[in-house]
Amino acid sequence: MDIKVKMPSTVISIEVAVGDAVTKGQSLAVVEAMKMKNNTPSPVDGTVKSIAAAAGDRLKPGALLMVIE
Repeated sequence: MDIKVKMPSTVISIEVAVGDAVTKGQSLAVVEAMKMKNNTPSPVDGTVKSIAAAAGDRLKPGALLMVIE
């Protein structure tokens, strides 16, 4: 499952690493949008397959943050 940002965002931190098992609702990353910090929760249980962004990256709406299998 592709995890994407919904609005222009700056990545504050990535809370997981490739290969980590995650559960639904677990925080994957913290992003800042419109001067507010927001957790990005996992929508599913799975394993982090890849991470496409790093702290400090500025992302456009719909940009890929990471992939969960």
